[in-house]
Amino acid sequence: MPNYSLTLSYDGTRYRGWQKQGNTGSTIQEKLETALSRLLNEPLEVAGSGRTDAGVHARRQVCSFRTVKAIDCRETLRQLRQVLPEDIGALALEEAAPRFHARLSCVGKTYCYRVRTAETPDVFTRRFVLPYPGQLDLDAMRKAAAALCGEHDFSAFCSLKNSKKSNVRRLESITFSETDGELRIFFTGDGFLYNMVRILTGTLLEVGLGRRAPEAMAAILASRERAQAGPTAPALGLTLWELRF
Repeated sequence: MPNYSLTLSYDGTRYRGWQKQGNTGSTIQEKLETALSRLLNEPLEVAGSGRTDAGVHARRQVCSFRTVKAIDCRETLRQLRQVLPEDIGALALEEAAPRFHARLSCVGKTYCYRVRTAETPDVFTRRFVLPYPGQLDLDAMRKAAAALCGEHDFSAFCSLKNSKKSNVRRLESITFSETDGELRIFFTGDGFLYNMVRILTGTLLEVGLGRRAPEAMAAILASRERAQAGPTAPALGLTLWELRF
């Protein structure tokens, strides 16, 4: 069966996340599978490289699917753009290697969390940036971030309890970019747990406000207790930024 790779971007504001659910049709995966199945006149299942949470956005999301017969990628992409909701953008469609799988072939991801530190609101980014006016100690946040990088058990930074799977992940880097009253925090790693980036962000923001010491990160990791870390930052500021295959 022919195998295809589809690259998307989306505004996740009004969706219940990527993964389809039995009690709602308001997910990215559900909208995409419905559109493709109708266009190609066959039932399709789409695998995404990352399962973004409710309200989380994607600058670049890649998914894969197989069809019974070969399709015209250019024409299918054109038609798909016409039928998808305006907050889901189909960027590219191409035939993939037979063994390519968007989730299993993905070896690294980068998420970006956007924080507006300026006092003046920006109505044009209000659905993508967390309003957080005030002075943050970036030096302290960088010090805390350095302690979080590496291979660790990130149970303290995960919302799921009693997971049977390993909570060990490799966080390759946390970097900061500040321009025009907006702070962007980039998290790059081999994979992320449920709510992990948002909890890391909430904890780093507490460090930036002086409510936690940068030196406390090692103890939080060692505790493996969710209650020891900071709050879960709201979904609206988080975007799946980049993928590696």
